[in-house]
Amino acid sequence: MPQLRDSGTRSLHATEPVPSAEMDGFCRIFGVETEYGVAVTGAERPVDAGQVAMTMFQPIVSRSRSTNTYLANGSRLYLDVGSHPEYATAEARDPREALAQDLAGEHVMRNLALKAQRKLRESYGAHATIHVFKNNVDSAGHAFGCHENYLVRRFVPLETIEHQLLPFLITRQLYTGAGRMTPDGFQITQRADFLDEAVSSATTRSRPMVNTRDEPHADPDSFRRLHVIIGDSNRSQWSTWMKLAVTHLVLCAIEDAFRHGVPSGFEQYAFADPAAANRTVSRFLDNPRAELTLESGESVSALGLQRRYYAAVKAFIETHGDALAGSLPATTIDTIMGEWSRVLDALERGAYDALADRVDWAAKKRLFDALKRRRPDVTFAQMEQLELDYHDIANGRLYGSLVARNQMRELLTGDNVEYAVHNPPTDTRAALRGRFVDAALNVGAQFSADWTHLTLTAPERREAHTPRSLRGRAHPGIRAAYGSVELVRNNTVGQHVTAPQQKDPDHLELRPVCWTLLIRIQP
Repeated sequence: MPQLRDSGTRSLHATEPVPSAEMDGFCRIFGVETEYGVAVTGAERPVDAGQVAMTMFQPIVSRSRSTNTYLANGSRLYLDVGSHPEYATAEARDPREALAQDLAGEHVMRNLALKAQRKLRESYGAHATIHVFKNNVDSAGHAFGCHENYLVRRFVPLETIEHQLLPFLITRQLYTGAGRMTPDGFQITQRADFLDEAVSSATTRSRPMVNTRDEPHADPDSFRRLHVIIGDSNRSQWSTWMKLAVTHLVLCAIEDAFRHGVPSGFEQYAFADPAAANRTVSRFLDNPRAELTLESGESVSALGLQRRYYAAVKAFIETHGDALAGSLPATTIDTIMGEWSRVLDALERGAYDALADRVDWAAKKRLFDALKRRRPDVTFAQMEQLELDYHDIANGRLYGSLVARNQMRELLTGDNVEYAVHNPPTDTRAALRGRFVDAALNVGAQFSADWTHLTLTAPERREAHTPRSLRGRAHPGIRAAYGSVELVRNNTVGQHVTAPQQKDPDHLELRPVCWTLLIRIQP
């Protein structure tokens, strides 16, 4: 994907003190990047996906002179390789907030698609219909991704992530997989057959389960970005929230073990062949008790390994409950553990229908089973169409009907999502970025941005960096309360001043020829 700057460059100010609460605590930054598939049906003549995607992004190009921009809610919206519209959420400190930002992305994509559809119908007929799929595989067998991002303390080696976290991520798909109908049968994940490496920095020549490209969400001398690629795109709100929340708890246990030089409890869980284990888990329904081989030579089922992770995390919570409770502003630890326990119990009983209101693959399996009972002669192509409708956020009806009939659980209301469309999280650097974008749009100033830079590009380029001390905001002792962002017309050229260098640390001022950017930062 295009990157305006490599925010992973190590800091030139490594001597700056790091707030101990950030390193010693368990607070985290979360983010989700979703690639969408596009297609058109009902057109009077052929129209390819690239043309559809460019039509969708025409309003963005008109505004930003690029298919790569940032929005007033702090998120990034861009057109990725292969004509895939992509939305990267603003940085969030809680899985619930990250979920709201992810759903805001669905809303943005839906609006772009419906506007483009009206324009497309002027040239391709009144029945031309744009489909935008929040899934991971198109009908031609091409795969595209959904990536999770986690702030992780840099003292945790990548080898530990591979050996202790990856087995959890692979088996986590028992309750976070989106499911996929294939010619060979139903799988509970969409990505398993397309991932061929465990850990790698590659993004195109190979597809790793965990990517090592380091673009931190905060102080790069203290934190790294963990970029998880193995997960599916979820329609279920519960699954999106759950995969972030449970992964957070496992990471907390791993970080604390390294912090104090004690065992995490996950040391012996590394798979002998992670790719093979991943494919086996994806075919869980064929043999729920299939054995996965560990590096130690031991064999364990996917559900059995999840039970071990659950038990280790539960024991960790008993001694670190208060600190963990403070790490998540909007989600309780008891809620996460309760949901985790219940879903494992249901899997143990084979009660898949009991999971159909929150687990995507279980919901789809219930639909497919019902269809087969009503129509024994149903074809694979017909089931594939049903599945694509489930994932179509623009013109699909199936998922919405499940929600309307209370057959799919929702965690957030429409008002929650609408708010997230227009507002960034208030407790990360996204607050500053979002207010900058909003201020620039309100006065018609030309700008560009990335995760750590804010730039006014016309008539003279002036640039501001997110102050180092404000980049993480990753613990409850610091309240990210960015006050006002103003663009004020002026006729003089000022100098670029960053907050740490100023006499008044409560202001960040940036002056181009025609506009002054005044950012008030509340201590």
